[in-house]
Amino acid sequence: MIRQFGLNMTRLFAAFSIAAMTAFTFGAAPPASAQEPITLVALGDSLTAGYNLPSSAAFPNVLEAALRERGHNVNVINAGVSGDTAAGGLARLDWSVPEDADGVIVALGANDMLRGFDPAVTKEAIDSIVSRLKERGTDVLLAGMLAGRNMGPEYISQFDSIFPTIAERYDVMLYPFFLEGVAGETSLNLDDGIHPNRAGVELMVEQMLPTVEAFIARLNTAS
Repeated sequence: MIRQFGLNMTRLFAAFSIAAMTAFTFGAAPPASAQEPITLVALGDSLTAGYNLPSSAAFPNVLEAALRERGHNVNVINAGVSGDTAAGGLARLDWSVPEDADGVIVALGANDMLRGFDPAVTKEAIDSIVSRLKERGTDVLLAGMLAGRNMGPEYISQFDSIFPTIAERYDVMLYPFFLEGVAGETSLNLDDGIHPNRAGVELMVEQMLPTVEAFIARLNTAS
């Protein structure tokens, strides 16, 4: 009986040791919260910067909070400058987007449209932004913009085609319209009728969240 007990204890100890070594050697992957955070940069204009809103209500901060609530370890940097055009975003690209950024959400072009810029000029600037980021090895999520329906059919056709054309050319993800569900909705905009209020930003994030999550999955696959 004593010998049998000792044998059983020996086997139990051996099994425990093997299990412990296996767990040490092949331990489970750390939870997402323990992994290095993904850094996204939101490069845009006042729609990104959070015009006339507290910083906590700006698009990048609301997006970061929503992503973290869904279990993503992500930092979203606000690189929005009110009044910026696509050419302005290009001019400040190198100092607005750090080299170690994992991905960039490019959301420019609204001011170009409002000022009636030639769509070819806007296209050239956004094309250059995406091209330079891709050359760095930084992936892009392009947040598209649509021309006001009062701009005339020729202008609308030229402007609206900018974003899908560039997305296809550089094989980057596209969210077709940054202001989806918000543009023209009085209750979702400030008194100027152009800039989203807090509720408008929250809806923008809610609408765009699945696309951003797909972008994060693409970044994780590429890393």
